[in-house]
Amino acid sequence: MTFKLKFCASALLLLFLALASVPTMVFADRDSNRPSDRIAVDLGVTEEVFLTCFDPVEPAGNKAPSGARQHMNKARLLPCLQAANPQISNAMLDHVMDKYRPEGPMRK
Repeated sequence: MTFKLKFCASALLLLFLALASVPTMVFADRDSNRPSDRIAVDLGVTEEVFLTCFDPVEPAGNKAPSGARQHMNKARLLPCLQAANPQISNAMLDHVMDKYRPEGPMRK
């Protein structure tokens, strides 16, 4: 019985350590720091549409996404927003997002 308890505890510890070492993906959240209501108005969609479209976006934790990450996120966000408002262009989306980005516009 003691062996089984020690084995079980060891297995749980190994599982915890393995999971803790796996890098986690950062997904957009619905936090109050993002002015999603104003972004939505500027894009001509409801706030709920903007939040739903933004959910699969993976922001860079360091606020400096690579070009590949920017393209991946845009490929997720733009078509979803355009389904709600076909007038949204790539340039319009960039302009609006830069307007509300706390760290300033993205450098190209």
